[in-house]
Amino acid sequence: MTVIRLLLVDDDPLVRAGLALMLGGAEDIEIVGEAADGDEVAALVDRARPDVVLMDIRMPTVDGLTATELLRSREDAPQVVVLTTFHADEQVLRALRAGAAGFVLKDTPPAEIVDAVRKVAAGDPVLSPTVTRQLVRHAVGTGPDTRRADARARLAVLNDREREVAVTVGQGRSNAEIAAALYMSVATVKTHVSRILAKLGLNNRVQIALLTYDAGLLDGHDGHDGYEGRAGRGGHDGRGGRDGHAGDASAADGH
Repeated sequence: MTVIRLLLVDDDPLVRAGLALMLGGAEDIEIVGEAADGDEVAALVDRARPDVVLMDIRMPTVDGLTATELLRSREDAPQVVVLTTFHADEQVLRALRAGAAGFVLKDTPPAEIVDAVRKVAAGDPVLSPTVTRQLVRHAVGTGPDTRRADARARLAVLNDREREVAVTVGQGRSNAEIAAALYMSVATVKTHVSRILAKLGLNNRVQIALLTYDAGLLDGHDGHDGYEGRAGRGGHDGRGGRDGHAGDASAADGH
């Protein structure tokens, strides 16, 4: 059994105590440190080497957003899940764009918070398609008019198959679900996701999802070349040709 090393960051000692009690009871999670402010995070990460950081957004000196941006800019950065009392706002969106793997509400049932930590440690985002749409609608409604054009220009570096995979990631599908929809192995999906992240300079699947939304690929009626429709119907048969080989999936483990 692989034990997940977890760092808790929240300025409220009662919240930290509750999280430690809840998460520390899981046999596969070890609480390796606690911090009361974002300015303590970097030193604790260096010392404790956590796999996942559970990060509050609002803290007195250095907020969780700034701390997340600083963490995710480092090599071998831990995954970050932000804690929030809101379903969607500009701050949560900023955290996701900074590289957070998702967010959980502070009133989320204990079992779901434990599951969220496990998912993030395994490389899966903690965002339902509904919540992602809510966040991106908010962002598109308040963002610059150039957002869609910029996103499409970035996605232009992907080949057709990679764009199909990116769309299904944006739909919130797991690797197994993508494999079934696009007729490829899970190993091939992991390889494609790894290549997408590398080509686009992104940190995780959440950022792929945000970029596909920004590009309008999940609007239903405005997807470029109908990618959403093709992915939703299973796409073309990827068992042969350039998509039929998993290649070296070891580099994609966890994506």
